[in-house]
Amino acid sequence: MSFVCSLLVLLASAFALPQDHSLTNVRALSPYAPVTTTCPGSSLVRSANGVSSSESTYVQQREAKANVALTAWLHKTNLSFPTKNLPVVALASSGGGYRALLTGAGVIQALDGRDSNTSLSGLFQGLTYQAGLSGGSWLLSSLAGNNWPTITSLKTSLWETAFAESLADPDGALVAVADAAITGDITDKAANGFAPTLTDPWGRLLSYQLLKGVDGGVSTRLHQLTTYSNFTSQNVPYPIITSIGVNTETGQCTPAANGTQYELHPYEFGSWDSGVSAFTSTQYLGTHVLNGAAVNGTCYTNYDNLGYVLGTSSNLFNEVCISNPDLSSLSNITTILSQLLEVGHQITTRDEYAVYPNPFQGNAGSPLVNNQTELSLVDGGESNQNNPIWPFLHRPNVDVLLVNDNSADTSTNYPNGSEIYETFVQAQAQGLSRMPTIPPVSTFVNEGLNTRPTFFGCNTNSTLTILYLPNYNFTTDSGVSTFKLQYSKQDTDALIANGVAVGSYNGNSTFGECVGCALLKKTDVTLPSACQECFESFCFN
Repeated sequence: MSFVCSLLVLLASAFALPQDHSLTNVRALSPYAPVTTTCPGSSLVRSANGVSSSESTYVQQREAKANVALTAWLHKTNLSFPTKNLPVVALASSGGGYRALLTGAGVIQALDGRDSNTSLSGLFQGLTYQAGLSGGSWLLSSLAGNNWPTITSLKTSLWETAFAESLADPDGALVAVADAAITGDITDKAANGFAPTLTDPWGRLLSYQLLKGVDGGVSTRLHQLTTYSNFTSQNVPYPIITSIGVNTETGQCTPAANGTQYELHPYEFGSWDSGVSAFTSTQYLGTHVLNGAAVNGTCYTNYDNLGYVLGTSSNLFNEVCISNPDLSSLSNITTILSQLLEVGHQITTRDEYAVYPNPFQGNAGSPLVNNQTELSLVDGGESNQNNPIWPFLHRPNVDVLLVNDNSADTSTNYPNGSEIYETFVQAQAQGLSRMPTIPPVSTFVNEGLNTRPTFFGCNTNSTLTILYLPNYNFTTDSGVSTFKLQYSKQDTDALIANGVAVGSYNGNSTFGECVGCALLKKTDVTLPSACQECFESFCFN
């Protein structure tokens, strides 16, 4: 049975209990449902001619704090490192389901001065940006949605218990209560005029494993991360989640290789790509917009439920998309899903996508989508770019990007470089010169670049420097199937521990110093003599 079919079975079993919605009109409206709000005084849409003023302000303030931490880490690593000019550093966590979440969590733990004692401990505090895609977005959302605790704290207080339970068994023994709450959430979204899709129950179920709070963190919204204490004090990197668009209006079922790359972050939603080239405020997602203004002057908020956002980035339901999907072979799933979606209709192609009311309708600068009423988004890895690198090809202030690749490219579920190479190919095709040269898969495998850290772009100031950290079985067989949906406490702990080894090159005695050399090489300073040996060992080009 395919992964999508397995997910459908899980969703069906999760909501198989009879539901009584007779009290829908008398109970309080679920926080999951989008609601009307006052419209802003300015246009809801802006051209993609740089980051927003809000992001720019945050990043400027974050850089000041990151530089203090980066200076401390560099001096801890090598006192002779010059720190007058410092690079802007970011982290990208790839897709790959729970394997990516847990391995990526270990990488973060290896970098987090609060939570480890590796040669890279403290570097997390020096990051200015962090991006996640699919399983990497689960990791980023669990961190940000819980106000950026340590990985150890998340592991012991949430993940170990949640991941040991079935995804279809939210809240353990209280599964019936959770099922009723989730169904109520989706019912209320539909009642407020927003037809749900499979992404809604998918995101709600995942939220029970990733977010704390009532009803699986149902009140946690992407735009409201800006109110969290670690965000308001600029203690954390700016978070970006990515997804990819599918032009279903023209009959497209899966994204093209050059499919539109979308970003979702606390301040904005949109794309740099030429077919869209615009952004809108995340706070007002769900608003029906025409020519930059709310239709009938009515704005909505709360569409950006964080569970829905992370579900968007990991939505693979379109794998089964055809003109009229026939799910009859899956027993009673068709009927159950119709009840789940509260619309009483046969599952259609629309239900297989994460759907957003199109804020760029009528926008002259968005020719690819300006005639559409809705945008259809899916897992960004479907375009074979499983690492969320794209946002940093459009942010020239970012100098160095750590890329933790947990893709399952090989038969043993390890990366082989094909995903980052595809990003290089697409960047070249679209004239994005900030992507460093990446070798093809044959070179990656023959030279073992998929089994150890490699630095790309060392010798040019016109591109990013990418510090590539591939998943490898340093301490355990971390090549777990993307479709494994349940982990024992021992499995969870083992994959995180292996992630720490991935992030620290398994305790390699010179790795921390070599990372420091790579960071500072971007600043054109005189480096310690030891750096030359580092570059010979780790730099590809």
